[in-house]
Formats: sequence, C-alpha cells, structure tokens
Amino acid sequence: MDTSSPAAFVNGGLLRMHVGRKVRTVIQVTRSDAGSVMGKSTDGCQLVVRGSSPAPLTSYVEVIGVAENENSIRAELWTNFGDSFDASNYDQLCQLANGELKHLFL
Repeated sequence: MDTSSPAAFVNGGLLRMHVGRKVRTVIQVTRSDAGSVMGKSTDGCQLVVRGSSPAPLTSYVEVIGVAENENSIRAELWTNFGDSFDASNYDQLCQLANGELKHLFL
C-alpha cells in the first residue's frame, strides 16, 4: 500500500478543506455524461466528478482524486460500490477522519 500520498476521507461539506489535495469520497450517482458524473455525497451535497469513469457505473461509487474546488473532484480512480450502501456510516467515518481521530488516517 502506497502511503506517500494519502487521500483524505471527505464528504461534500469537508471537501472545501482539502482543495488541491488528494481526497476520497463515495457518491450516489445521479447523472453521468461524457467526461463527468454528478452525484450526491453521503451528507447530501451535490458533487461533480470529472474524468473517464468505468462503464457501467453502479448507484454508489468511490472516487479518489484531487479536489478542484468545494464541489468538484478530478478523478484518478473509480471503484463501483454496488447499488446498496450505508451512506450514514461512511459520513460518520469522514467526520472522525477529519476530527478527533485524524491522526489515525493521515
């Protein structure tokens, strides 16, 4: 496992704290166009993910890439997470990874 450039766990609200840095998040796909995917983050924010996505996409997708701004990510890696996912648990993970347990994640 490469630990030289860790990706911060983020939801939509935390993305703005990591602009220009590598992040990872899970979105619920709402629309897919050529070169971009729109989706809802685990805390309900609308995000745009740019880049070539695999086909077909499942309902939930993990994206690792660089945060371009407070609501978009330039994807480097896509992983289908299936059509059923506990967004609430992932959202809690993001809060812990950016709060009291940050030292365990970065």
